[in-house]
Amino acid sequence: MKKIKVKTRKGVARRFHLTATGKVMRRIQNRRHLRKNKSKKAIRNYRIPVEVTGRFALKIKKMLGLA
Repeated sequence: MKKIKVKTRKGVARRFHLTATGKVMRRIQNRRHLRKNKSKKAIRNYRIPVEVTGRFALKIKKMLGLA
């Protein structure tokens, strides 16, 4: 019997990435428009990716076909 391959969810693959240690990273929301109202510090901090933790990280790994 052949083993069934798990397809990668392409939307998830575009939004999240994995580090070498296996952490799931995501971008920060609220970056795109209405930026003049936001502080320069906030706009700078939007560039830094944030780790996804808990059950949600496990779900994302499954959708990427890794867990």
